[in-house]
Amino acid sequence: MALFWVLLSPALVAAILVVHSGVSLARNYLVARRIGLPVRVIPIDHTNPLWLAVDRKVLSYVRKLPGFLGDNSFTRYNFRTWEMYDRLRPHQEMGDAFVIVTPARIWFYLASPDGLMDCFRRRADFPRCVEMTEILNVFGKNLSTVEGQEWKTQRKVIATCFNEHNHEVVWSEALSLARDMLAYWSRQQSVTTSAEDLRTLSLHVLSGAGFGKSYKFEGHTERSDTSASANYKSSLQMILENCVLILALGPSFLAKARPWLPSNWKLAKLADTCAAFQRYMTAQYEEEKRATLAPEKKGGAKTLMSSLVSASQAEARTGTGLSESEIYGNMFMLNFAGHDTTAHTFTFAIHFIAANPDVQDWLSEEIRAVLGDDPADWKYASFPRLKRCMAILLETLRLYTVVPVSKWVGDQHVSLQVGGKTIVLPPKTMFIPSYAAVQTDPKYWGPDALEWRPSRWVQEGGKPGDEELVGFERGTFLGWSEGARDCPGKKFSQIEFVATMAALFRDWRVDPAPVHDGESREEAQKRVLDLIEHDSAPVLLLQMLHPEKAPLVWKKR
Repeated sequence: MALFWVLLSPALVAAILVVHSGVSLARNYLVARRIGLPVRVIPIDHTNPLWLAVDRKVLSYVRKLPGFLGDNSFTRYNFRTWEMYDRLRPHQEMGDAFVIVTPARIWFYLASPDGLMDCFRRRADFPRCVEMTEILNVFGKNLSTVEGQEWKTQRKVIATCFNEHNHEVVWSEALSLARDMLAYWSRQQSVTTSAEDLRTLSLHVLSGAGFGKSYKFEGHTERSDTSASANYKSSLQMILENCVLILALGPSFLAKARPWLPSNWKLAKLADTCAAFQRYMTAQYEEEKRATLAPEKKGGAKTLMSSLVSASQAEARTGTGLSESEIYGNMFMLNFAGHDTTAHTFTFAIHFIAANPDVQDWLSEEIRAVLGDDPADWKYASFPRLKRCMAILLETLRLYTVVPVSKWVGDQHVSLQVGGKTIVLPPKTMFIPSYAAVQTDPKYWGPDALEWRPSRWVQEGGKPGDEELVGFERGTFLGWSEGARDCPGKKFSQIEFVATMAALFRDWRVDPAPVHDGESREEAQKRVLDLIEHDSAPVLLLQMLHPEKAPLVWKKR
């Protein structure tokens, strides 16, 4: 009898879960029908942690089934970042707005620029869904995972370090590191480590400008496993790639679990990594606290680290600053936001540029006109004139937005104008601005909306350095979000990107390395574009999965 119940229990639990899921799906469907928009139904929420681990593998098999069985709502919408693959297609079929129903929740998708801007302005009606961002609560609450007064306090603290003095540091750090990276690349017969090296660059820019701790650039094959920067970078990367697992178990569980875990288990390595990264952050924090007491530090320029220390001291004095766990939470969040997002965008951009030699000539012309021949004269004051370099960033984000925006409806019903009629969204509805649709809609971007063409951002007829960026309708580009909760590090990322482009492309060009004898230049360029389109997917963020399959060659002009 005991064996019977042992065998029956898993089946019983599975049956209960299936029934519960079916009832929840039916209930949400009935609520969604009352909104009055087209509805699509999928049987599993695409943010379900268990489903996230297997979604692409399962769907790859399902899509092989014939007819409707292989092409339906389940295969089209039941995985993360499906929007990037379908882009405008769902809205062409269903209009500016539609609803997807899952057992867990109702998802509302909107592709009207006016409607999107209305929602961004109504921050109280459409707050950020902290349930979606809590994955970043690895070491404590942070700007991405709080709302209300907590968000206002943290935003004020973090905004203090993004100032013009800090931006000058970003400029000089990015130029210096990019030049060292270029020297490393130019010594290679072909470069297969572009993504890894760009991660190093973005991490070191953040370390220098944000945390006041500069590292020399080390290429992938030059890096010592015992160097401080290598340990820091590898620890951060392992944590980012396993955020879902860390969130599910918690760093404290991992720390307690370590003694009884075999040392070669992933959980044991992850536990050690979390502990090491915590120690690294603590050391930085304590070092900055000691530095703030030094007389020569008084009135000095603020870095991110000094801003966080000041906030912790305010908490100790008045209770209005940040707690120690919030300090660590924001240190981790800003490492994540300022490192991984930038690195993935750089990787997309470099490969797009390699496949478009005319764009490289266009870039070099501007860089030479604006910055001249002497690198010592490359001042931050020139940044606003490098419009073509900026256009590379804008066009890359338009097609491959690394961090999609998400909001939700709070505890009250919310009304919204869509397509000339008023709709009412029920509480707890997820609101997804359809960034991949509006950013590739031919109505706003022309018939070549799906092509990577940076010149669309620059007005024709001007001289390099004196050109202006084209103004597109607000709500058609959401690269850094919009409204009060847009990215506080927006200008930081723009300066870092533009400086890196300037250092790389004034005197050098990059081409795809042929992967077999007889591959023409045009065939290699097409291969790189195909790799970007078909081998990009989210890990934690959207990224090229295997950029090493597109080796690159750097040559002097």
